[in-house]
Amino acid sequence: MPPISKLLIANRGEIAARIIRTARAMDIATVAVFSAADAGAPYVRAADEAVPLAGNAPADTYLNGTAIIAAARRTGADAVHPGYGFLSENAAFATACASAGLIFVGPPPQAIEAMGSKIAAKELMAAAGVPVLPSITITGDEPPSAADIDRIGFPLLVKAAFGGGGRGMRVVTRRGDLEAALAAARREAAAAFGDGTVFLERCLDAPRHIEVQIFGDTHGTLVHLFERECSIQRRYQKIIEEAPSPAVGGALRQELGEAAISAGKAIGYTGAGTVEFVVDSAGGSGGSPPRAGPARFYFLEVNTRLQVEHPVTELVTGLDLVALQLQVAGGQPLPPEVRLASLTGHAIEARLYAEDVAAGFLPATGTLRAFSLPDLPGIRVDAGVTAGSHVGLHYDAMLAKVVAHGPTRDVARRRLARCLAETRLHGVTSNRDLLVGILRETDFASGQTDTGYLGRHDPGQLAASWRDPAAPRLHALAAALAGQAARRAAAPVLRTIPSGWRNVPSADQHVTFEAGGAQLEVRYRFTGWAGPGQVTAEVDGELVTGLVLRDVTPELVVADIAGVRREISVRQSAGGVWDVDSHLGSTELTERPRFPGPLARATPGSLLAPMPGTVVRVEVAPGARVTAGTPIVVLEAMKMEHSVRAPHDGVVTDLEVTGGQQVDVGTVLAVVDALAAGHG
Repeated sequence: MPPISKLLIANRGEIAARIIRTARAMDIATVAVFSAADAGAPYVRAADEAVPLAGNAPADTYLNGTAIIAAARRTGADAVHPGYGFLSENAAFATACASAGLIFVGPPPQAIEAMGSKIAAKELMAAAGVPVLPSITITGDEPPSAADIDRIGFPLLVKAAFGGGGRGMRVVTRRGDLEAALAAARREAAAAFGDGTVFLERCLDAPRHIEVQIFGDTHGTLVHLFERECSIQRRYQKIIEEAPSPAVGGALRQELGEAAISAGKAIGYTGAGTVEFVVDSAGGSGGSPPRAGPARFYFLEVNTRLQVEHPVTELVTGLDLVALQLQVAGGQPLPPEVRLASLTGHAIEARLYAEDVAAGFLPATGTLRAFSLPDLPGIRVDAGVTAGSHVGLHYDAMLAKVVAHGPTRDVARRRLARCLAETRLHGVTSNRDLLVGILRETDFASGQTDTGYLGRHDPGQLAASWRDPAAPRLHALAAALAGQAARRAAAPVLRTIPSGWRNVPSADQHVTFEAGGAQLEVRYRFTGWAGPGQVTAEVDGELVTGLVLRDVTPELVVADIAGVRREISVRQSAGGVWDVDSHLGSTELTERPRFPGPLARATPGSLLAPMPGTVVRVEVAPGARVTAGTPIVVLEAMKMEHSVRAPHDGVVTDLEVTGGQQVDVGTVLAVVDALAAGHG
């Protein structure tokens, strides 16, 4: 088989950019495909050629195998790399590529098909001697029998038979919640993967989630490249991964590797794949280190593709997994360095998402006014966006993967925390503060992690744990002073007067900002400008003591405050928005107009959309009596469902939306009138 000469990447975002980077280094021409929303994306510009796909919906674009194969033919590509997600684990697409004379950079279709159903995969793994958890397959709409449920026991997991990423997954702790969980999981699975089949599986109490990277070629070689720890998760989706696992020693590593090889051989695996396991307390779960005795681990699934977290394996082995994928797909054997690979140091990856942690990890949208990361040693960034990129609701909410490598876990952890803390990210709400909080938290620092970590540690408290509570006040002061400097620089006369031209020079100047729902009023007055700038200031009525300005421009404020010098970067955007960064963290401020117009008020009892998305279903009719917690409207964004529930007992007096409607944050969905509840 001749080597690949032109590669079409059937994906988007950071993984498309990452594949293009390796292909260019191998002198392989690249072709990107893109939806309307992605027309200006960085990966599109990075490719040698690009082909538009009409529309934005995944079904019309990145899941449209016919259009992607047509793009490959049009550009003369001889291979297709599916990345991860979308068509990466679609056996029919892999077969269609082969029929079109294209090399599919992935395992053979039969291996994908064998693992495409988690139900069939569990049966196959059990036959191969790989430990599996007890489960029940749900066929049709009939609920499982009481005997079957008792055999599994509570808590249990409802899981989608196809796909991954935590979609179509629910934890059920009591029998009364099972029916609703089954229905919701079916809907979510059908929307994300085109198949609503689900199954029930025993849910271990806060196990570790550990996976093993495998790699095979067409010459009979199949190896494992050690394990990754993926236990830090929210909504059953990984947010921090590392290699190697802090809970895995030599004996357990060998057992996991042997089980992964057995799984790969059972399906004739070639290319890059991952065998995922849950490891119970014998392997160090529940926040405890591994103990003596046999480790108990159980098969979860085989991901027949490259994983999001593959960079941590690359950093600890020195291998380029995408280059190896392209070599194997071109018929070459795995090189000796793969069979002789060893672990060097430690790597930790953080997934930077556009999401609102405080609102329950709801996806966020917007345009990135700023996005930059510091240049620190041992840091790798795989990003799908740049400053100016628009983050919409059509696709996954991940902005970038930030990865740190160091000689020890602690060095890698500290490097990653510092890099994220100094990242400038404005315009889209993100999980950056949570990631820093986790990396600096004592349990994580000592390796005491499992899938229950974010159940034991409040995400909101973690996100706030590293930020100085004084940051919003000092940042508001800096924004006020930078704003004054900007007005002074724009003035046609008297630019050298610190306060500019004013009718009453002795009066305080003042500006009011909003930050995170709180109001911050800044008052200041310049008292001199001979050498260091003399200024008196107060924020919310509290005097800022020992304030001496050393430098102030529209973009930078350097000041001594109570004898401590601080440097604060400021950036003003349209709409009175100020983005402020310092070592204390980042703050987004909105300047309130001095003479605000009349405010529109929502009807009391209004339910507002907490995120932009699509109305999947309206669960009630106008006039319905509801109790607190009753689902009223179900929204979907980025392939995840979110129920908007009644805040109190009452009557639904108004429904403002219908199924299929697109809504923005703050859109009135319905009105639940608590006062009408007692009326007939």
